[in-house]
Amino acid sequence: MDSRQAAGMVQAASLAALPGIRHGFFTRAGGVSDGIYASLNGGIGSRDDAGKVAQNRARMAAALAVAPERLLTPYQTHSADVVIAETPWTPATRPRADAIVTRARGLAIGVTTADCGPVLFADAEAGVIGAAHAGWRGALAGVLEATIGALERCGAARSRLVAALGPMIRQANYEVGPEFVARFTAADAANARFFQPSARPGHALFDLAGYIAARLQHAGIAQIEDVACCTYAWPAAFFSFRRSTHLGEADYGRHVNALALTAD
Repeated sequence: MDSRQAAGMVQAASLAALPGIRHGFFTRAGGVSDGIYASLNGGIGSRDDAGKVAQNRARMAAALAVAPERLLTPYQTHSADVVIAETPWTPATRPRADAIVTRARGLAIGVTTADCGPVLFADAEAGVIGAAHAGWRGALAGVLEATIGALERCGAARSRLVAALGPMIRQANYEVGPEFVARFTAADAANARFFQPSARPGHALFDLAGYIAARLQHAGIAQIEDVACCTYAWPAAFFSFRRSTHLGEADYGRHVNALALTAD
């Protein structure tokens, strides 16, 4: 079986068109896990069988044309912290961060998600790539801007960067309480435009993808693509923390969203 066919993924046309770069927003299809983790669970932090997670990640690494140990994801903490990867790390040395940037060829970098917003960045001319985990906390704290800054320190030009937003929970399914709205509008009154009333009094629906795109635009990124997939609404294709919570499930699978500079 071809590993790239085995590991299901969504791709952004803008990134796929760039020379020397492989990428994938991996779905839940094409793995070996079962039950609530069926089937391509890439979550090292999940309670899935570690051997099955390793097999799943090996399939994803093959799809990106790297060895399994060269597919790197950080220990995510919903922060604005970014690391620059130059060589593979071990599980024991996996850094706490919510974004990775690299110039190293043959090294795949990614973030894991299950409703939060994954954003993949590339400057093909400079040979610099990045991956950011932009949940609401990280996005509000500035993880996107921090990632762009790290990309520039590695030689990328803001004017050349392509940013692709992957599968995440969409506004129709992202209900939040009044304290959530207040936090965003306190940071910037203009953030009110990312909320619309929900059917429940005092609650609202949050447009995470719109918020991420607006922050990227404000940071000077002109080339932005959104694959427009909803993790919550499409259970056959995606894991969802919120959906699993609503269903009373004990845990949930995680997606890997990654890209690599090809070795040749």
